[in-house]
Amino acid sequence: MITLLTLFLTSFSIAFSGAIMPGPLLTITISETAKRGNSAGPLLIIGHSILELVLVIILLLGLAPMITNDMVVTVIGLAGGSIMLGMAVSMFRSLPSLTINWNTREQATGNLIVTGAVMSLANPYWTIWWATIGLGYILHSREAGLPGVLLFFVGHILADFVWYSIISVSVGKGRHLLNDTVYRVIIGICAVFLVFFAFFLGFGVVFKSF
Repeated sequence: MITLLTLFLTSFSIAFSGAIMPGPLLTITISETAKRGNSAGPLLIIGHSILELVLVIILLLGLAPMITNDMVVTVIGLAGGSIMLGMAVSMFRSLPSLTINWNTREQATGNLIVTGAVMSLANPYWTIWWATIGLGYILHSREAGLPGVLLFFVGHILADFVWYSIISVSVGKGRHLLNDTVYRVIIGICAVFLVFFAFFLGFGVVFKSF
């Protein structure tokens, strides 16, 4: 029992320390919360969690060398950088016409789940982390059997849910302070950060591989 509790707590702590670091998913969480409210963070993390579950299964099947292959990392970097850059361009282009209508709910909330998965996959360092640090922790937790792996994963995902829910609630509570100008500034800043992440995290990992 102590071993399982330790696995859960250390997994939560490590994941939380990673979750609070700025990245594409945090940027999208802020911008989407400004549009859709407090539910944005949890919905994005559902998509993020589904992708991580798939990746954990892949790692447990012994396929870590495949996803750390230089060619795979390069493809992920190029695709990820392009996705983030494309989203940033779309956000920039929408700035002049962006307006807030608090009486209209976004209907396509399911898209946030897909976005959460895409933004995670678009960051090549996320894949590399799982194939190195994450894999080591999975192998360690597997020594405690299936309960160990499950508690490791639950602790990891719970940290993401806690942090991104805090972000969404914090941004959501400030929605009454938003007017169209402030709203556009927030989206513009998020777009700038996405451009930075596209080149630093996405295309940057490609340059480092040469």
